[in-house]
Amino acid sequence: MTPRELRADVPGLGETAYLNFGAHGPSPEYVVEAVSDAVADHEFNSGTDDPYETAFAGYDRARERVAAFIGAAPEEVALTESTTDGINRIATAIDFEPGDVVVRTDLEHPAGVLPWQQREHEGVEVRVVDTDNGRIDTDAYTEAVADAKLVCFSAITWTHGTQLPVAELVEIAQDAGAFTLVDAVQVPGQLPMAVDEWGADAVVAAGHKWLLGPWGTGFLYVDREAAEPLTPGAVGYRSVSDPTADELSYKPGAKRFEIGTTSPGPHAGLIEAIDAIESVGVETIADRIATLTDRLKAGVDDDALVSPQSHESGLVSIAVDDPAATVERFADEGVVIRSLPEPDVIRVSVHAVSTAAEIDSVLELLAPS
Repeated sequence: MTPRELRADVPGLGETAYLNFGAHGPSPEYVVEAVSDAVADHEFNSGTDDPYETAFAGYDRARERVAAFIGAAPEEVALTESTTDGINRIATAIDFEPGDVVVRTDLEHPAGVLPWQQREHEGVEVRVVDTDNGRIDTDAYTEAVADAKLVCFSAITWTHGTQLPVAELVEIAQDAGAFTLVDAVQVPGQLPMAVDEWGADAVVAAGHKWLLGPWGTGFLYVDREAAEPLTPGAVGYRSVSDPTADELSYKPGAKRFEIGTTSPGPHAGLIEAIDAIESVGVETIADRIATLTDRLKAGVDDDALVSPQSHESGLVSIAVDDPAATVERFADEGVVIRSLPEPDVIRVSVHAVSTAAEIDSVLELLAPS
């Protein structure tokens, strides 16, 4: 499949110049059909069977598909609703005590901020590593994590579109004895993703952005050994080996973080979305995004470009006088982008299904009148 063919499968794009994939990627028609088919099969065809077995078989298929896509084993993957959900499942499983230290950067999405603010009310110290233009100073980071219990950072920053050196930051934190949690939600679907190369204890992501999957398709990777001492903050029949046993025994690996009854639909759609992305090829997608973002950046004044000039991701942040008003003005012209609170910019999210004409429309709207 080509990027153009993939775009043609997405009814939500239509004639709109949609450039907000870093927030939400509209799904192809067959992804939505996979969701409804899975729900219909569960509701209509499992009456003579065990509906739990039908649902569990669907969960297993989704776990296996995600694992193969991100370079993990199925037992290292838990199905969640979102990135925020996954971060919270780890945040509530760590046995924090007053005085323990959590380290994050100042580049994190609220998903990677709010759970640690909650831990602060329990006496946990949260250290924020200051960054410069989407870059992290490894010396400052090394000093900050020296006595940390947990470190949380993004693989690709939602603010600048920069790639952080994940494997290096993981190694530094683990050498200090810290649990490492990576927010990778901006990676799958636009860049290759191999969690085994990162070496992190846990990685969270979701399918509703660059993968063009449905909402509710989060996933959580937890290293086998890292999972064993963790006690989930919530427990249900999917978390344990035997839900009727007298003694509580959590499932091995990441599945201890799954709780109870959830719709089989969303993750059935995620399987279809991953299949579509892989039919195009992640490398092909990455190359196409690079070509389009280079075209965009070439037309933006250097002083206004907040993201790096060289390509790192499809997220391009641009300084304008009034970001919120600019987003509205673009929307009036059929161009969908978004503004960010910090830095105070507009962000253009370019996917392989985007077109050169859409990039040119952004540049035309940015040009002085």
